[in-house]
Amino acid sequence: MTDFANETEPYRHELRVHCYRMLGSFDEAEDLVQETLLRAWRGRSTYAGRASLRAWLYRIATNACLDHLEAHPRELPVLDLPVSHDSDLAPRPDVAVPWLQPAPDSALQPDGVVVALETVELAFLAAIQHLSPRQRAALVLRDVLGWSARETASALGTTPASVNSNVLRARAELQEHLPTRRTEWASASASEEERAVVAKYVKALVEHDEAAFAELLREDVRCSHAPGAGGHMGSEPTWYAGRDTVLESWAPAFHGGDAAEFRVVETRSNGLPALATYARTVGEFRAFGLVTLRLDGGRVAEVTTFGPEVFPAFDLPPALA
Repeated sequence: MTDFANETEPYRHELRVHCYRMLGSFDEAEDLVQETLLRAWRGRSTYAGRASLRAWLYRIATNACLDHLEAHPRELPVLDLPVSHDSDLAPRPDVAVPWLQPAPDSALQPDGVVVALETVELAFLAAIQHLSPRQRAALVLRDVLGWSARETASALGTTPASVNSNVLRARAELQEHLPTRRTEWASASASEEERAVVAKYVKALVEHDEAAFAELLREDVRCSHAPGAGGHMGSEPTWYAGRDTVLESWAPAFHGGDAAEFRVVETRSNGLPALATYARTVGEFRAFGLVTLRLDGGRVAEVTTFGPEVFPAFDLPPALA
């Protein structure tokens, strides 16, 4: 067993990225990696070496995810949210997928494995959740991993013709849920301009400088909150767009008797700058929300906030002294 574990362990992190794409949930992805390695151990005698160990493990992981999705079916809620088709952001916010979780950049770039940024962006991960599980699997194996139709068919127990049909339908549907200017988005590496904008954003938030905050926002900025994020206790996500609307919604946090005192820890998530925010309660700063920022031309184009339940994945503490 020790030899088998040593042989499979180098693939653990990239398998988690693969399961994350399939499921959209970073927590569930870790569970499915464990299931994948358990299945591989139990079926090690069937591995004939005709394919690489990596390909064999990906095949097991894909089918483990499909089995999980079949056993735990989930549907996207029908939300009464406006849809903007002329924006360079997604037609619907990422948080409209209830189970979608952000993930730290460090976990999405396994050692020695080059991961294309566009395949781990929140916008892409949210969009492929609209596909059926088998369409999603076919698309990921063909377009992300670069497998042939024959290799994909073998992994999914179907025919190359069926794979090609699924991939064509998946590509068409995917375009309906992806931002129109996604290919023009900045790279994952943090530029000097990005760092400067993020520093100004943090300073404006911590110092309650509403004017400076407003100056950083694009006129058509969008702000969205996952359920439970940033003090939002509803069961559905919230979404509002436009600088004036955002400023009106955030006004209590900047001034007045309800103004909150914040501390911020910078990190990165899914290729974007991210901020772990902590709000002061009695005697300490408690986890408030994880914010991802989409920047464009030196301004903030999108603010997405997830609840503090995602902090452990980023090795963030629940409170600051």
